[in-house]
Amino acid sequence: MPSRSHASHASCTSDVLVIGGGIIGLVTAWRAAQRGLGTAVVDPAPGGGAARVAAGMLAPVTELHTGEQTLLALNLESARRYPDFAAELTELTGHGLGYRRSGTLAVALDADDRAQLRELHLLQRQSGLDTEWLSGRECRRLEPMLAPGVRGGLRVDGDHQIDPRRLSTALLAACERAGVVFHRVWAERLRVTGDRATGVVTADGGELGADRVVLAAGSRSGRLAGVPGAVVPPVRPVKGQVVRLTVPPRYAPFLSRTVRAVVRGGQVYLVPRENGELVIGATSEDLGWDTTVTAGGVYELLRDAHELVPGITELPLTETRAGLRPGTPDNAPLLGPTALPGLLLATGHHRNGVLLTPVTGDALAHALVTGELPPEARPFAASRFSADGSAAGRITEPGGERNAEPDAGRNARPGAGLGAGLSAGRNV
Repeated sequence: MPSRSHASHASCTSDVLVIGGGIIGLVTAWRAAQRGLGTAVVDPAPGGGAARVAAGMLAPVTELHTGEQTLLALNLESARRYPDFAAELTELTGHGLGYRRSGTLAVALDADDRAQLRELHLLQRQSGLDTEWLSGRECRRLEPMLAPGVRGGLRVDGDHQIDPRRLSTALLAACERAGVVFHRVWAERLRVTGDRATGVVTADGGELGADRVVLAAGSRSGRLAGVPGAVVPPVRPVKGQVVRLTVPPRYAPFLSRTVRAVVRGGQVYLVPRENGELVIGATSEDLGWDTTVTAGGVYELLRDAHELVPGITELPLTETRAGLRPGTPDNAPLLGPTALPGLLLATGHHRNGVLLTPVTGDALAHALVTGELPPEARPFAASRFSADGSAAGRITEPGGERNAEPDAGRNARPGAGLGAGLSAGRNV
C-alpha cells in the first residue's frame, strides 16, 4: 500500500503518532502498523537523523563497558534478532541492508592500551562472552594491513555490522508498504487534553490527533514543547564525527572485518563496507547542539587510524560528517509508557541505536498493544528517571549504580553550541 503524505493543515487522527522519522521512529511505526494500528509519523525528512552518520557496528561484545551488564543483555537480545529482522526487511522491501557477519578485531598498539584491552577481555569473559585473545602476529595474520606495532588483540566473531543508511531506506519502504502516513513537517508542541497526550501541533499550525503518541525524536526528544515537566525525557545531544574513505578495487580486500583500537586512550574504529566504503569514527563530544565538522576531529580520526592501518593514506577521502547521538544520564534507552497517559518514549539509545533497532521496534509494538513493556525491555522503562534526570529506579548492576556522568571519550570537553539539525556534514 503506498504511503500518504499530508501537509497537516487539517486535523488528522491515528491510533499511533510517532514523533521522529529516524530508524527508531521508523521501526516503531512499522511494527505498530503490522499489529493493525493506524500509524502516522511526523518528521520533515523521514529516514534522516543520527543513523545517517552512524557506522553501523552491531557490537554488543566489544561495546561492553564496566557496569553495563543489564544493557548488555538487551544488546545481545537485539543482536540475536538481527538475522531474522534483516531477512524479513530485505524480503519485504527488496532493499539490501549491507548486513555482514564479518566479526570484529579489537587491537592495541602499546603496553598501556594492551593492558586496557586485557581488562576488557576479562570483563567479557566474566560476562560469559565468547572472545579470543590474539598475539600481535596473529592479529596481523588475520588483517595484513595492520601496523607492525600492534601488540595484541581480541577476536570477536559474534559482532557484526549493517549499513545504517540502507537500513533507513528499507525501513522507510517497509512503512510505506504497511500504510504508515507521513506528515513531512516538524512537530512543534505536544497536545495534552485533560491528563492525556492526544497528538501534536505542527510547525505549520496544523493539528494531528492520536490515541497514543510515541516520542522518538532522538537528541531532540527533550525539546518538544508542551511535554509536562515531570515526563520530559532527560536526553542530551552527544556529538560524533566520522570520516568516509573509498577503497579502490586495486586495494581490495583492504580489511575483512571491523577493526577497533584504543590509541592513546581514545577509541577509533574502521568499518569496511561490502560496497568498498571504509568508515572511520568516532569522536564523542558534549558540545550541545553543535554539529560542525572540525579539522581537529577529522585530524585525530585520521591520525589514529593511520597508526593502526598505515595504508589508509592511499585511499580517497569522500566524506566527513557530524551528528548527534541521544544520550541519557546512564547512556541507556528510554522505552515505553510515561507517567502521562498516551505518551510513550523510544529514545536515548546513545551509541546503540542501530544495534537496538529490532528489539526496540518489538518492545514498543508490544507496549502499544498491551500497555506494558515485554520483560527484556522493562529495566529501561521511561519512568526510571525523575523530572530532573536523577535516579528514580535507575538501572543498577551487581557492582552498584551505573556511571551517570556525560561521556568522557575522544575530544570530550565542556561547552554548548547552537544548532538545529540532527546532523550536518559536507562532501569532500
